[in-house]
Amino acid sequence: MLPIFVAFIYKEYEFVFPFFVVGVSTIFVSLILIHFCKRKSEMTLKLSMYLAVFLWLYFALIAAFPYFISGELSFLNAYFEAMSGLTTTGYSMFPDTGAIPYTINFWRGFTQWFGGLGIIFMVLSLMQVAGNDVTPLYQAEGRNERIFPSIRHTTKLMLVFYLCFTAVGIICFIIAGMPVFDSVFYTFTALSGGGFATSNNSIFQYDSFRIEVVAMVLMILGATNFNLHFMVFKGHIKEYFKDIETKVFLTVLIVSTLFLTILLLNNHVYGASIFENFRFALFQVVSAITTTGLQTSFPAQLHQGYYAIGTLVLTIIMIIGAGTGSTGGGIKWYRIGVMVKSIKIQILHLLKPSKAIVHAKYYHLKKHVITDKIMKNTLMFILIYLIVFVLSTMIVLIYYNDFSGVLFEIASAMGNVGLSDGLMTYQSPSITKIVYIIDFWIGRLEIWPVLIVIYSILRKFKKVGRTVEKEEKVEIKKLENK
Repeated sequence: MLPIFVAFIYKEYEFVFPFFVVGVSTIFVSLILIHFCKRKSEMTLKLSMYLAVFLWLYFALIAAFPYFISGELSFLNAYFEAMSGLTTTGYSMFPDTGAIPYTINFWRGFTQWFGGLGIIFMVLSLMQVAGNDVTPLYQAEGRNERIFPSIRHTTKLMLVFYLCFTAVGIICFIIAGMPVFDSVFYTFTALSGGGFATSNNSIFQYDSFRIEVVAMVLMILGATNFNLHFMVFKGHIKEYFKDIETKVFLTVLIVSTLFLTILLLNNHVYGASIFENFRFALFQVVSAITTTGLQTSFPAQLHQGYYAIGTLVLTIIMIIGAGTGSTGGGIKWYRIGVMVKSIKIQILHLLKPSKAIVHAKYYHLKKHVITDKIMKNTLMFILIYLIVFVLSTMIVLIYYNDFSGVLFEIASAMGNVGLSDGLMTYQSPSITKIVYIIDFWIGRLEIWPVLIVIYSILRKFKKVGRTVEKEEKVEIKKLENK
């Protein structure tokens, strides 16, 4: 119901009814569920994954209704917008984002801010949940690391960090020359790694390097593991730079920015100025690697100035994604670092005698040794991620004969980025919108919960099928005996 206050402030009274109705209806449904659904078992990891998978679908439905009831979007487009918002992706179904009313824009930004840390995370940080229920729920959204032994204390501290970054971001944007409403909106979308914008020109509508710097700082803060923030807060700066995630992030950032700067400068995309070409290259790389999706380079520049090699670099960066325990998506810096270490182990295995024992160590909050289990889990996740990526690309290619464009956008959708090549619009075929929605959802939940739920459902159907088959055989035997 928060947007109701915005509706009164900006005198957009026509939006009071949609948000009020949805708010009251949600409370009513919740009371019914509380009354009729009785606790039957402890919250296991499997049950938590079921809850996480369907809760994200349910929250997206709630978030979609204000768009639909107000008449701003059709139902499918409204659900697309809501899922894009909550998963902090940033693709939009509004044809002209510069003409969106303040109340609806606030809702778009707020859904991204709320979804940044995760729906279940927010629940755990704000509500009292029984101790046995907390750990499986925390893990169901792809979180395994804790700042404190207590998950409740961990979530509350991370929320405090998030709120402080939000307040500082709003102030910095205002100082940089951005209007108050836009400062709130872009703090929500930059910190959460969201990417929604109040203009079709995204944050480039201001054409201000100062504003872009504030946005980049917020994007990096949001995409960095909150455990690393706590490490820096305690004064352990050396440990921060030793961490495998920091090393992957800085390596990709520096190499990619230099490469794109040279490419843009060589093609005179932004004139002959080294600074201007560096400015645009840096912003797009930061936006891609933090999986935010705010843009200063658009389809025209991406096709003509960046060439295929430039868009491929951005595509790879979006697949790599952000840090674990952050607001970002993608494969994550940690897994990329472990993958590189795993490849090194395999090379050493081939070079050294067969009986030689090869170990690879890395630092992530503390010292670790790469075991076969860690290697297997990491490489399996990356493989499944790429399989889903390829399948999604193949489906969308049926409707769009643009291979590089589709690769770029599917990487953006699965990584919850939102950088656009201009393919996905409100006029796109319904099938492609559904594929994107599924990619948003799978990417945000980091695949495993969705796969486990799908596998469990298929297994139940298989058991039901076997039971029916046995019953039919018994009936046939009875008939034959008669």
